[in-house]
Amino acid sequence: MPPSAVINTPTIQLTLALVSGALLYYTLDRLRICGSIGNTPLFKLPGLSAATGCSIYLKAEALNPGGSPKDRVALSILTDLEARHNLVSGSGDTIYEATVGSTGISLATLCRSRGYGCHIVMPSDQSVEKSDLLRKLGAVVERVEPAPITDQAHFVNVARRRAREHFERGTREKAAGEEGQGRGFLADQFETAANWKAHYTGTGPEIWAQMNAEESGPEDCGIDAFVAGAGTGGTVTGVGLYLKERVREEQARQAHGNGKAVRTVKVVVADPQGSGLYNKVKHGVMFGQFEKEGTRRRDQVDSVIEGIGLTRSTKNFDKGYDEGVFDDAVRVHDQQARNMARWLVEREGVFAGGSTAVNCVAALQTALDLGPGHRIVTIWCDSGIRHLSKFWKQVGEIGGEARVTIEDVLEGREIS
Repeated sequence: MPPSAVINTPTIQLTLALVSGALLYYTLDRLRICGSIGNTPLFKLPGLSAATGCSIYLKAEALNPGGSPKDRVALSILTDLEARHNLVSGSGDTIYEATVGSTGISLATLCRSRGYGCHIVMPSDQSVEKSDLLRKLGAVVERVEPAPITDQAHFVNVARRRAREHFERGTREKAAGEEGQGRGFLADQFETAANWKAHYTGTGPEIWAQMNAEESGPEDCGIDAFVAGAGTGGTVTGVGLYLKERVREEQARQAHGNGKAVRTVKVVVADPQGSGLYNKVKHGVMFGQFEKEGTRRRDQVDSVIEGIGLTRSTKNFDKGYDEGVFDDAVRVHDQQARNMARWLVEREGVFAGGSTAVNCVAALQTALDLGPGHRIVTIWCDSGIRHLSKFWKQVGEIGGEARVTIEDVLEGREIS
């Protein structure tokens, strides 16, 4: 059979059409806002590095178009939902999610660009900047009173219920041949594997490449520790899994005489006060005998920090925990985070939110524990712009002179 005849067979024509469609969709996707997600810069913090004798780096995830690493997660979740449920742009198909802000902002941004509705459920004690921004992005915002995860009024349970009700209503309307308002789908950032996989395939490889640049010498290459907080567990699990796998691969090559010396990566969970993840990593249990998992009303009790810290396990965090990714954890108190936020502005010129401040305190402590000469990476995950009314209101005004010391940060001293 001549080649032209083969190409003209129905099966081959269908295959070519599908491949062409996929390539066109990918090309258009890259031209939309999602094409600017990822490949964020990584830079050294000279002040913290000099204070510890280590090299401490920030992965600038706050420079994603939606302002956080959650852009990666939102894109991964939407891509997964589109593949499994054939979402239809402009049909009324709506993404529901429970979030304290950043994931919602990322979802709202991407949903608008793809023609889907977005409905966000969040606790009423979160900063107003987040809900205001979500509404400006066209999302429906439902603020609910804080409640334990065991209560149906908890924001995660409310979002799940709203999505289920919309999906069932849309399914009935479609079966009846009625023109309805589409279907509802839960993004489910806490449990979906699309979360940690976004960092396993994106953030992790980027950090490895940036910390192992070919033009660098052996002393300026590699990574000794990766430090990150956990709101869902996706970032620290996905990045940690990738980095540890790469270390094992390089060690195997070295054992066979065709690899280079590689640093052993330590993965450290940065955890704010009131969260149970520090205890989970250090002691194998979320809480002591005086507490019961899932009964607390908020994810961070008596803490000003938003976005990280949990009082329950999630599938994303459990993935890393069960596979032995986490080597250590550092508990960070609010005053330490406030002082670090001041330090970052005064000494580094970085205007960070509370989660980033927690990450940097934990990176500082990790550097001191490891000793001079080590290379540590943490995440710049949020800007202070989204935390003016709450976290930065407590931090206070920054004067013209640098006043915060490393000792102030470590000891959590009040700064007048």
